[in-house]
Amino acid sequence: ERTTRFEVVIKIPDYRASTCQRLLQNEIDRHPAWFKSITFDNGSEFADMTKIKGCQIYFAHPYSPWERGTNENCNGLLRQFFPKSKSMKDKSKAYVQQATDAINHKYRRILQYHTAEELFKQYISS
Repeated sequence: ERTTRFEVVIKIPDYRASTCQRLLQNEIDRHPAWFKSITFDNGSEFADMTKIKGCQIYFAHPYSPWERGTNENCNGLLRQFFPKSKSMKDKSKAYVQQATDAINHKYRRILQYHTAEELFKQYISS
């Protein structure tokens, strides 16, 4: 989420486009007020994202990570819990939720030393 930097992280069983699309659609359907737009890169796992209902879908230009700077920063935060090139098969849903909570409860300079969660709650309630 760009305004508050609130993160939603879902463990997926595989990288098939249909799986990614289905799980994201489930999350959007659970929290329709949370999603207005989503920007993806051009990975094959995102090929079915044009089928998403309930929010606007965008795709970044190939080889243009600066178009998704907030996402790239989040990836760096996630790498503290999920190192690159390491399997996530042994990571439970509870561990993924703990990592997400840790990121969302982190005081961040870009948020004037507030947490993403507290700002997100204010944003949703207004």
